[in-house]
Amino acid sequence: MAADPFDRIAWRDTYEQAAGLRELAEELGRHHARASDLLADVFLAAYTADPRLRGRAEMDPSRLVDHLVVTSLVESPDFAELRRETVGDPYAAAMAVLAQATALRGLLERSRDARERAERAERARQDAEDAAAAVDGALRQAAGGAERSDGDGTVPARAADAVREAGEAAEAAAVAARRAAQEAAQALAAAVPGVRTAARNAVAKAARTVREEAALMRAWGVGPGELERMPFEQRARLAERLRTGRLARWAELIGRFRQMADGERARKVENATGELVGVTLGDDLSRVIPSELAGLGLPELRAVFAARYAAGELMLYDSRGERATGKGAVIACVDTSHSMYAEGPGGITREAWSKACALALLDQARHAGRDFVGILFSAAGRLRVFRFPAGEDAGVDRVVDFAETFLGGGTSFQTPLSAAGELLAEEFDDAGRMRGDIVLITDEECGVTEEWMRGWNDAKHRLGFRVFGVAVGVPRADGAGSALEALCDNLRSVADLTDVHAAADLFRVI
Repeated sequence: MAADPFDRIAWRDTYEQAAGLRELAEELGRHHARASDLLADVFLAAYTADPRLRGRAEMDPSRLVDHLVVTSLVESPDFAELRRETVGDPYAAAMAVLAQATALRGLLERSRDARERAERAERARQDAEDAAAAVDGALRQAAGGAERSDGDGTVPARAADAVREAGEAAEAAAVAARRAAQEAAQALAAAVPGVRTAARNAVAKAARTVREEAALMRAWGVGPGELERMPFEQRARLAERLRTGRLARWAELIGRFRQMADGERARKVENATGELVGVTLGDDLSRVIPSELAGLGLPELRAVFAARYAAGELMLYDSRGERATGKGAVIACVDTSHSMYAEGPGGITREAWSKACALALLDQARHAGRDFVGILFSAAGRLRVFRFPAGEDAGVDRVVDFAETFLGGGTSFQTPLSAAGELLAEEFDDAGRMRGDIVLITDEECGVTEEWMRGWNDAKHRLGFRVFGVAVGVPRADGAGSALEALCDNLRSVADLTDVHAAADLFRVI
């Protein structure tokens, strides 16, 4: 590969940081003397913005096998897809190399005969050049001997013999070099079909691996900018953790939840109460649609606007249900009792759906500049609290800690809700913020004491927070007269755990 110095520096830096690359180079080096050069070419093909292969004519015979391997990789159908994720990203390019490790081993084994013949051809070519140089040296010596003769220009017999012997040796070396080059070319041609097939499979696998990891990072909310700032080993550890963690197989669900929440945010109408259901007429200036306000920009239409305002005939956003979104913290109380292990449609567990919903609520809070608190609970007295202040970086490791923590045991509503109420009271005392939002996600029904309920209602009245309930996988938990119904201002049941839109309304009103 032809590459500029900066790309070469990127390869050297990545090679020094990536133990996997060094181990692979050492392993392949037992069978191929220039294995590290081959790995550099594979890396640069994926990394550089405008990869350019040198022509075959520029290659030494011993490099032609590597040229075939790299050419086959670059010309594979999936190579363009691979480069969409790897161009300019040294980590992704290195991962692409490592994803092809097995194939590279096979390629080197499959092309061993061609490589050995090419190396012999290179040695034969070098021998021919040395023999030609020997002829040149013998001729110069013969010419010098003639000058030192008696002046008749006769070449001494010994010098003439040396020239003849050197010429014969040079001719023999040239014949051997041509024969070796021909055999190397035949061996290379025989290796082409197998190398190209293996290369196509290798690139397809690498593209799939890189694409899946990129999707995994996106699903967990790790942006490209954050990845670029991460040291190589830290990023590798994070990727391994996300691939092997408890919720790794639910990355697609988590990603769909976050995409759904992002779409619902785009549908929200600022300063309009509740859920948007259409357009109506009135004089509430806080809900005037943009096209009406545009009329104020034209002097001749201002009088018309004023008249319509006086008559209550301005077009307004019509909404229903919830009041304006809150300003205090968003708190997700997630049940992690043993029953949350249960699977629903598609094999999705109640825990996976709940954690995906909670992570989307974390995004919702950060988008609105609000604090987020994740409370994982089970039996009475058992809970873990994860705080994500609005002004601080959430940190993907802490997010994963929150998502993967599971307590087990029974279920108590009083423990997490009391903790949530105390956090909102603390926020009110410290910052004067009210109107927080609590989302209780559970698959159980459990009672609360009358005394506790009185204190809970007093706290709701004083702090102005709302409670949203989600009964996951068990419709009976949100039945009439249930504790959930009494605790929550807004309650819904989710039976189909493949449906992320079952909670869509949460992201329009929180």
